[in-house]
Amino acid sequence: MPNMTPSRVPVIRALVTGTPPHPTPQAEIREAARTLFPRLAARPQLMDVFDNAQIDTRALARPLAWYLQPRSFGEKNAVFIEEARALIRRLGAEALAQAQIAPAEVDAVVVVTTSGLSTPSLDADLIGFLGINPHAARLPVWGLGCAGGAAGLARAADLVRAGFRRVLYVAVELCSLTLVKGDESKSNFVGTALFSDGGAALVITAPDVPGPPPLAALCGAYSTLIEHSEDIMGWDVVDDGLKVRFSRDIPTLVRGMMRENVQGALAAHGWSRDSVSRFVVHPGGVKVLAAYEDSLSLPAGALDASRRVLRDFGNMSSVTVLFVLAETLRDRPAGRAVLSAMGPGFSAEHVLLEFPGE
Repeated sequence: MPNMTPSRVPVIRALVTGTPPHPTPQAEIREAARTLFPRLAARPQLMDVFDNAQIDTRALARPLAWYLQPRSFGEKNAVFIEEARALIRRLGAEALAQAQIAPAEVDAVVVVTTSGLSTPSLDADLIGFLGINPHAARLPVWGLGCAGGAAGLARAADLVRAGFRRVLYVAVELCSLTLVKGDESKSNFVGTALFSDGGAALVITAPDVPGPPPLAALCGAYSTLIEHSEDIMGWDVVDDGLKVRFSRDIPTLVRGMMRENVQGALAAHGWSRDSVSRFVVHPGGVKVLAAYEDSLSLPAGALDASRRVLRDFGNMSSVTVLFVLAETLRDRPAGRAVLSAMGPGFSAEHVLLEFPGE
């Protein structure tokens, strides 16, 4: 793929993040798990997953007590639509204001989610509520899971390259609603110890659009789909909703493929490993982060932003890597970076960034 000339490289003008209004300590969720999973809770080594996750707090779409009762797929999905709409309305408005762009100027909207269903898609409500140009291109993206935050960023940049000069990109996940009460599979149990809720909104523009200084340039992207890997991660659709499916072998997979995969992403855009100063990584869990560090030979502290987001917010699927990007931007970084996430498929997504620094 040829390098983009500087005049055509899309830039991030705004990035805001947020969560539903129910922050909940991990210790309280751990105790609730004794009610949700009495048989598994009787095994101390399984309960250790709540401590080993290294999460302090997670935000939930509903108060914790709500999850202790059985809920149908329809009931959970109605909550998803209500809370997802409320969250992205707020975040989308904040991002446009931060980017100094009027809603009527937006000419494309990208919405990424995986944890609930909505037809019309969430972008239709967002366009109407914010007063976005009704002729804006719409790109709802569903089903990419944890990889969706990176993939959505890449697709938003592609739209700018295609001529859509002001793109609003929103990701929202309410993973807590995928809890299946009474299902004592290990995947459902571990998901209860990891998953949480949140959203992010970004404004991506052509570089010559007036506005605040860019936060980062989007220099390219790279996708990889691994054949015959559908069973590694995803949802099983059951009567009670979306039941999580993931493999304990994900860290092993990261160790085995990530070095070569990142090298392929860099080579495709004429970058070298030595030119990259930061990695912005989706924290699927502490073992996944350790696998990234091993595979990429990263120095101590290189993924501290990912660990802080995991500690303070848990795993919000697609949204999480965008929280890590926001955390990284607090340091006003300079130089090249790779933003990475993996998800159902099984797939890897990388976005090449360049930070302006001070």
